[in-house]
Order: sequence, then structure tokens, then C-alpha cells
Amino acid sequence: MKRLYLLCSFLCLSSLGADELGEILSPTKASLFDYRYRGNELQSDILSKSWVNPVTVRYGKDYTTRFKTGTIDTSSLSVYIDQPIFKSGGIYYAIKYSGALRSANRTDITLQRRKMIGDAVSILFNLKRIKLEKKKMRYQIRNDVIDIQQKRDSYEAGLIDSSFLDQAILKKSQDETALLEMRLNEMELKQRFAILSDKRPEELRLPKLKLIDKIHYRRENLELKRDTQRALEMDYKEKMTWAKYLPMVSLQGQYTDGDLNPLFPSPNLNGSYYNYGFTVSMPIDINALSDIELSKVEKLQAATEVIDRKHKVSEEYDWIRNSLHILDKKISLARKDEKIYGNLYKVTKNLAEAGEKTLYDAEVMKNSQQIRRLDQRIYSIDKQIQLLKLYIRVENVL
Repeated sequence: MKRLYLLCSFLCLSSLGADELGEILSPTKASLFDYRYRGNELQSDILSKSWVNPVTVRYGKDYTTRFKTGTIDTSSLSVYIDQPIFKSGGIYYAIKYSGALRSANRTDITLQRRKMIGDAVSILFNLKRIKLEKKKMRYQIRNDVIDIQQKRDSYEAGLIDSSFLDQAILKKSQDETALLEMRLNEMELKQRFAILSDKRPEELRLPKLKLIDKIHYRRENLELKRDTQRALEMDYKEKMTWAKYLPMVSLQGQYTDGDLNPLFPSPNLNGSYYNYGFTVSMPIDINALSDIELSKVEKLQAATEVIDRKHKVSEEYDWIRNSLHILDKKISLARKDEKIYGNLYKVTKNLAEAGEKTLYDAEVMKNSQQIRRLDQRIYSIDKQIQLLKLYIRVENVL
């Protein structure tokens, strides 16, 4: 099969455009994903600046009646900061970690959105498929009715026993029950679609998906991208963990502006003054080695998951491509059967006109021909459903 990039032309009777497949989701669902994207960006911004300590501003006013001279009040304003400026690389890797986490979460949200869109489109395909299945079953039931009539005539003529007629009646009953099950499934599919979209399924025409190139599929695969970004995230996390137990340098500074005690004035004191300095610290934690080793294990696990995902992506592509080959063969067989039944219908019709066959025999051939024609369309939809499994895992294909 010739490899083609995934091409989706989504024509519809409503406002859905060729490259606007995402608009199939209801406004509520679309808003939920918008909030997730925004929340992820804000959380990542907060994390990237988490190494910056807050500045503490304090203002106070005190009153005392301790002295006989009357009530004395004093006020003070202070600004204090204790800010690490060196964490043995921890600050740098914390910023890098927040960026990797942002990308991994954004990709994961995109993947969830694509899967929801895929679910909605898959329901559209299955609604079309079940519509064809119902039509096919009606042709089968017509054949069942004819079969019962023919067996009843043969039974009344004493040519067959009752078991053959029994089987024919049972077959019709089973097919009619299957048709009712299809209607029930159709109702369920419509209800599921209504949860995802506010559009009417019958007003939307199905997309036409074609096989994407394997190299492009691997390069744009969202699951692989997410796992790769998770691996980078765990790499930075390990470096952050190491830095957490290494020396850290912090600067401290405080500015104070307050009233001096009016009862004990001193020319050596200033009302406004600065305190500043620095500290060098290094934590000694009994769990440090275990914490570092855990971060290393998490990094190795994430890297292994990337290798496993690459293998899985390749295998799932090959599986879907092979399933498309099988479906193509089914279509080819159904097309051959359709031609055979078409020829048999012509022959049987001529024999019926000559009185050698009945019109029932001709109708059975005609119905069987229609059944195999519908089978071809059903298998084509099955191909689209298989291709959709690739589409929902790929970015930038529309």
C-alpha cells in the first residue's frame, strides 16, 4: 500500500471546516481543555520562580501605659529578605525542570484532547457503520422470509421434515432480534456523541483518512513526545535532588525604620538602619542517599519507558497497517461475491421468466448481491476506524 501522509478532509453541512476537526467538541468540553492549558502554564510559571523567596514587609505600632508620663506609642517598618543565590546548580536545574514539566503536561493535555476528538469521530463512523448494518440485516430478513415460504411449501408437499422449517423460522427470529439490538446500539452511540458534542451527527459528513508515513508517525507521536519529555523532566529532577544536599549560599538583608524609645534617647542609635550578611549552609540528612538513589531510579525508569514506547509505537503502526491489508482483502472478496451474485441474479431472473425458477429465487440472489455490496462499504468504514487510531496519537497532521 502506498504510504501517504494523513490527510483529512472533513466536509459537513454545518460550520465544521476541513481543518477544524477540533470544533466537533462542545463548547463546554473545549473550555475544559482551555482551562487545563492555562492552568498548566500558570503552574509551570510558579514552579520556575519557586527558588525566589518572598520579601517580608512588616509594619507595627505599639502602645504602652507602663510609664506615668502617659501613653507612649512607637511604630516600626521593616523589610526582610533571605534569598539563596547559589545552590550548586539547583537553581538552574529547577528552571529547566519546570520547563520540561510544562512541555510534558502540555503534550499530555493535547493527547487527551485528541483522544476525545477521536472518540467523537469514532462514534460518527460507528453510526454510519450501524446504519449500513441495519440495511444489510433488512435484506437478510427478506431472504429469511423467502426461505420460510419455500420451506413451508416443501414441508406441505412432504419433501422435507419440520426441522428444516423450524430452523428457517428461528433464523428469521434471530435476525430480527439482531436488528433490534442494532437500534439499541445506535441510540447508545447517539447518547455518547451528545455528551461530547453539541452538533447533530446526521448533519456531519465523515472525514476521509489515509495512511500516514511511518517515519512521520513516529516523529509526531504524542505519546512518544510526552514520554521523552517526562524522561528529560526526571533527568533534571535527579540533578535538583543532588543539588539539594550540596552547599548553598544565601544573602540576607533587612531595612528597618522605626521610632526610638522616647524615654531612653541615645545619640548612638539610628531610627533607620540596615542589617545585611550572608550564610553558607549544607544540609546533612540521613535520607539523602536514599533520596538521590530514588531520583536516579526514576530517571532510569523514565528513560526505559521511552525505549518501550518507541517499540510500542512501531508495533501499533505495523499492526494497523497489516489490519488494513486484511480489510482490503475482505473488500476484494466482497466485490467478487457481488459480481457472482449479480450474474446469478441475471441467470435466475431469466430462468424465472422461463418458468424454471421462481421470482423468490431471483430476489434471494438480488438481496445477497446487495448484502455483499454493503459489506464493502462496512469494511471501508472499518479501515477508517483503524486509521483513526493513528490520527488521535499524532500532532500536526491537519
